[in-house]
Amino acid sequence: MAMTSSSRAAIAISMAVQNSSLSKLQSFNGIFAIYKKQGPTSADVLNTLKKALLKEAGVANPNPRKRNKQPLKIGHGGTLDSNASGVLVVGIGEGTKMLTTMLAGSKKYRAIGELGKATDSLDVTGNVIEEKSYDHITKEAFEEKLKQFTGEIMQVPPLYSALKKDGKRMSVLLKQGQEVEAKPARPVTVYSLSLQDFSPPYFTIALSSCAHIKELTRTKQGQFTLEEHALKEDRWTLTDISQALQPCPKPSGQHKNAKKAKSRHMPTPSESKGGDGDTND
Repeated sequence: MAMTSSSRAAIAISMAVQNSSLSKLQSFNGIFAIYKKQGPTSADVLNTLKKALLKEAGVANPNPRKRNKQPLKIGHGGTLDSNASGVLVVGIGEGTKMLTTMLAGSKKYRAIGELGKATDSLDVTGNVIEEKSYDHITKEAFEEKLKQFTGEIMQVPPLYSALKKDGKRMSVLLKQGQEVEAKPARPVTVYSLSLQDFSPPYFTIALSSCAHIKELTRTKQGQFTLEEHALKEDRWTLTDISQALQPCPKPSGQHKNAKKAKSRHMPTPSESKGGDGDTND
């Protein structure tokens, strides 16, 4: 069947729109924030976002083996565990190189916990390993105890975390039945810690009892807040992201020279081991 002129025109318009959308997507260079819901991993959420943007841009199935020819470069900073929700900052284009620099600020969380039960993972997904009474814990005692956890403190990272051993997350290794040694304590700064609600058994902290986190939400990461910046899934569109995008600052001559010098540096053995990227997730 011969194609009519109107059909050819419609196809041409469709292709033009797709090319325009892809060009717009590939012009994005910066960072923005999305809302990660409870359940999927941060990587899962990023893949969902990537698929949505590529679909809108008219790219069906990019070849994952051709890394240098990918139509979209995207990454996230500050991993959230699957059971956590809240602000997840995303870098797109050249923004992927700026995530570490632009996320150097503080983070805020809202936690809901349950007294009286401790789990091996410290959250609601783990197995209960201890139960204790919490009748003696008062709101006043709770608030007094919180003062011990503010300021500069030494924190032993939990075994169930995004920290890595031999390139694999400790939480994944534990779920596979492997033994994992605790990481050494490290200095962290807690700028403020307050009790927003005390309705026993709900909340958490060490108070001669035991507890676990039922719900954890990151409400702020760097300059991005949950209320003002985190785009929910129905707004993962080219238009919404273009409006929310924080562009990357252009590198100065000094920055370029430092980058060249860094490329010539031969790391020592301790530097080669590296550190865990997300130290305050």
